[in-house]
Amino acid sequence: MVGGLRFKGGGVCVFLVKVEVGESRDFSFLQSILINLVARVLNTIQIDINLTKGKMIPENGKTDEEEEEEESRWRSRCQKRTGEDSDRKATCPSAASRLGDRLVVLPDVGKQCGVLAMRLRAVLTLCRPLAPVLVGISLGFTLSLLGLSWVDEACGGIGADSDLDGFLEPVVDRPSTTESVGKAESDRPGRGGHDRDEYQPRIVPYRRPVEKSRSGKVFRPRYISSELGLRDQLLVSVLSSRSSVGSLAVAMNRTVGHHFAKVLFFTDSHGAKFPGGMTLVTQVDERPIWKMFQALHYIHEHHAAEYDWFYFVQDDAYIQADRIKALVDHLSIDELVYMGCPEEFIGGSGGEAGKGRYCHAGYGFLLSRKAPRAAQPYLKDCRDSIVGTRGDEWFGRCLVDSLRLSCSDRYQEQRYRYFELDGKMDLEKEERVEFLNAYAVHPVEEPVLMYLLHKRFTQNELDRTYEEIAQLQMEIKNVSVETPEGENVVTWPVGINPPFKARTRFEVIPWQHFTEDYMFSCVDGRPMCELHGVDRADVSDILETVLERFNRWYQPHLHFRLLALSSGYRRFDPTRGMEYMLDLSLEMSTQRGNKRVLSKRVQLLRPLNTVEIVPMPYVTEGTRLHVLLPLTVHDRVHFPQFFQSFAANALDTHENLLLTLLFIYDPFDAQKVSQDDIFAEVKELIGEYQQRYEDVKFPWISVKTDVPSQIKLMDIISKKNPLETLFLVTSVASELSVEFLNRCRMNAIANWQVFFPIHFQEFDPELLQPDRQAHVATDLSREAGHFDRAAFDEACFYNSDYMAARTRMAQVLANSQSDVGDEDIFDLFVHHSSLHLFRAAEPALRHRHRHRACNPRLSEDVYHRCLQNNLQGLASHAQLATLLLQNEQNGT
Repeated sequence: MVGGLRFKGGGVCVFLVKVEVGESRDFSFLQSILINLVARVLNTIQIDINLTKGKMIPENGKTDEEEEEEESRWRSRCQKRTGEDSDRKATCPSAASRLGDRLVVLPDVGKQCGVLAMRLRAVLTLCRPLAPVLVGISLGFTLSLLGLSWVDEACGGIGADSDLDGFLEPVVDRPSTTESVGKAESDRPGRGGHDRDEYQPRIVPYRRPVEKSRSGKVFRPRYISSELGLRDQLLVSVLSSRSSVGSLAVAMNRTVGHHFAKVLFFTDSHGAKFPGGMTLVTQVDERPIWKMFQALHYIHEHHAAEYDWFYFVQDDAYIQADRIKALVDHLSIDELVYMGCPEEFIGGSGGEAGKGRYCHAGYGFLLSRKAPRAAQPYLKDCRDSIVGTRGDEWFGRCLVDSLRLSCSDRYQEQRYRYFELDGKMDLEKEERVEFLNAYAVHPVEEPVLMYLLHKRFTQNELDRTYEEIAQLQMEIKNVSVETPEGENVVTWPVGINPPFKARTRFEVIPWQHFTEDYMFSCVDGRPMCELHGVDRADVSDILETVLERFNRWYQPHLHFRLLALSSGYRRFDPTRGMEYMLDLSLEMSTQRGNKRVLSKRVQLLRPLNTVEIVPMPYVTEGTRLHVLLPLTVHDRVHFPQFFQSFAANALDTHENLLLTLLFIYDPFDAQKVSQDDIFAEVKELIGEYQQRYEDVKFPWISVKTDVPSQIKLMDIISKKNPLETLFLVTSVASELSVEFLNRCRMNAIANWQVFFPIHFQEFDPELLQPDRQAHVATDLSREAGHFDRAAFDEACFYNSDYMAARTRMAQVLANSQSDVGDEDIFDLFVHHSSLHLFRAAEPALRHRHRHRACNPRLSEDVYHRCLQNNLQGLASHAQLATLLLQNEQNGT
């Protein structure tokens, strides 16, 4: 059966029902069906179907006479085509009766397609032999197109460009974009227009098109903690006021500020002067409730996602920082925690429950990360509805009403201890347990009282630490008896790692012999050198420690006095620390005045502390480097070799740097520069490299001075560059490598650290290896050179750090007669800057051997360092001794 339905939107849907064909080869009824289908497809004729009594009523309204006339014409054509006589009329029944057993409904096409039907019948009569083939092909294409349209509408309108070689993926159901799709969904059995499943299958391509990224770089957080979602532990908020921000708040910051990661001071004072190092947050409103509300709002906006715990306290309280940090280590952050000193609400009302309490801010209260976040939506309503005179009470009432969260001093087997301070107490003699174990003490009315409390609690913690150490040492001794090794397993001092045991003779740690004035094992290989600097301070400190311990142990019966240090030995053990062994000459005196000289050997250990990771500011290797190369008349010979190495290591690798040359003329050479330029060959070589590297510039600056100090040269350069410029001062003997350039960028940190590498100085090749070819790289070994600790030719620093140190130096030298040339850049940062000076051996930085031209007009220290570098750069002591012995044997 073939039939059609008309939709309001104008769409036509054709459906097909199987038709049983008899043995006869008569396809006339199929021709009629095809005519109807083609007419519907081409003209989209809208018809109405009336299935009453199986009668078709066309839209054109034909009369019965017209239908009978058409029936007679149909019968005559049938008889003529089949060649049958009139007696066999039964074989040509009417169209309705002949199709009744095959079609349930066959709608008429109407008057509009009559002419088209006549023409198609004539054509089909001529093409009767090919009728089955044409009918099959036409019917197949027609039904395929109609069926595809039905599937597209029913499946939600998948685009024609969809790739069918894909897979099914559940996607969120989307609203229909056409009216027909919406009706098709609503007409399905068991599914309404608004009763759809949350997910439906969608055909997506197997290979999805690659979407081009908007930005070429992938965004990465600056710190790994941001990428991993790591948070700090505790944020301390101190509630201060205009009258106490300069006194009590300062005292609290000095006593406990360095124990916490961050401390915020909230105050209503604008423009008040306070010491540096305090993070001050000013507030507009002075009312207690509004101050508390603004503090909570500020923390929620700026620090809610950065910390796990929040601690609020007034500035008139002394808190034990270590105990509070230990407390939060034992609590869970996944719960709503409101912990402190519980107090009854004013008026006795405890919120809706009637039993709630608030935490007194004078003793401090602790909030977990979830508590402020959960209370944030209710704070504005609480501010407008709750009336009170205290900010901590208002916040506690808000938590009770909104979250049913009441203050408590106990949580998860942990207790928050506090103590109310009496003004008449003697802090030095107070021994109550509540006072000694308190986390917070309140009220503290004066800054001096806070410092006294800090002294008492610090001494108390120190005594407890010594008691714990003694107890642990006793337990170690008792347990060691039960071990297979016995008491021998315990080494002195008890609880410290045992000494390092060398497995081979190359791992033996040597002892250094010293006296009060000399060291008999020097770094540069000399047999004896004078004690100075930290070495002398170290020896003096251990001698004072020995006398203090002797007098503590034997007083008041005996008193000891140091006569002399006969000999001393020390070595650094990387597993435990610095060990000392001293032979002392002591004078012992009794209470009666008797004196006696004793010789004692004592052993000391300065143990290593806990290893800590020092946080450093974030730096990258992409910073542009400004290389400065000073050149004198004596450096001209070495410049071609330097530039050749620089081009291979920096220019060919496209390093992000700029080379600036400083041509230093003395006054005599500067007068004849127009006739005879001493740097003419150097400038000509620079022009050749400029043609080879067209995209790189090599600027130079000519300087006239008779004292070419580093500071004078930097004063000229620093004024021509911005403050964020990273400088690398180098020399003509250097071989700059990519590894060293990157390490210069990483170790020089603005406002934090400057870097002075220790280069590897090669020995004189003509003295040690006369047959060696020139410009041949040597190995990094003891026989080839040494790390020159007395040289400060290279320096990495930022222009802002140099300008700050230079300003301080100018202030110091304003009232003195000293010259700027008396110091170099290293001395400048040592004496006039608080930055970290990082100095370490740099194997990637080498200096070719050259004889330095030492200028006697420089400072005495700089001049002697230059002479020392020339002597140490010849060869090692052993090599010079061997060479001298060979010359004596050869008679030369």
